[in-house]
Amino acid sequence: MADAPTDDVDTSRQPWDGGGQGTGPSNSAPTGGAGDPAAPERPSDEDILAQQNQIRAEQARVSEYVGNEEPMSALKEEYINGNQNFVQKIAKLEASYSTFRRTRGDGNCFFRGFIYSYLESLLLARDLTECDRIKSVIQEWKGKLVDGGFQALVFEDAMDVLLEQVAEISKPYTNFAHDKLLVDMRDDTISNLIVMLLRLITSCEVQRREDHFFPFILGMYDEPPATVELFCQRHVEPMGEESDHLHIVAITDALQIPVRVVYLDSSGLPTGGGSGLDATVHDFVPDSCVPGTHPRVHLLYRPGHYDILYAKGG
Repeated sequence: MADAPTDDVDTSRQPWDGGGQGTGPSNSAPTGGAGDPAAPERPSDEDILAQQNQIRAEQARVSEYVGNEEPMSALKEEYINGNQNFVQKIAKLEASYSTFRRTRGDGNCFFRGFIYSYLESLLLARDLTECDRIKSVIQEWKGKLVDGGFQALVFEDAMDVLLEQVAEISKPYTNFAHDKLLVDMRDDTISNLIVMLLRLITSCEVQRREDHFFPFILGMYDEPPATVELFCQRHVEPMGEESDHLHIVAITDALQIPVRVVYLDSSGLPTGGGSGLDATVHDFVPDSCVPGTHPRVHLLYRPGHYDILYAKGG
């Protein structure tokens, strides 16, 4: 699930098909003695990367960074002939959520869904107080990033782009303004600059609070990176790296934006006399928020992917 590398896909290289039958340079050991079946060829790292990039490039041609709103029934239809636990969970979610919006599965889906949903909520609610607050928070992050060792030249343009989006949202609501937000978040330059900025802020937040986050990092990998800085360089800052619990905690704390994630996975316990499963729900509410603060952003998690949810009644 990577975004940036898709422009560099080597289309002349055949993708590895998983069978190892002559689909790329061989790194395998010689075959055994007479009568022994030939050992499957192990694909090179370059072959595997080429295959992944080709898959991502194909997906980029058929899906927007941020899709259109769809009824929850469209989500349920995906599993109607398969995972019945998912079907039951989605059916229960329909009581709370009316629609959802897909994001491209490119590894940046959390950050893109998070910021689009947040900006859209400001636009629809005409929450000028929150617009002013987030502008101040973003501007404060310029100094924090520089203090954290990030060069202003790297992130200043991205920060200006995000601030411009907030400024547009501060204007009176029109359908055009709503449409423009969607168009902007589908634009390669605008959308990816904003995602890059969010990744840098997340990295800086994790490194600023090293004592808090390092135990989580140790628990995430059999061979964890030796330092928080190395973890961020490998798993936070690069475009296309998937996000998990740690990333969500860091960015919600950094920007003070509460988020609810609904997990459509194998977790959950039977409810209603065993009549089905409830999706697990987790609220990420920064300590700086006043007690009782409701999430501004609602995201749906499916293994390896995040989409946007729309609660009934706004």
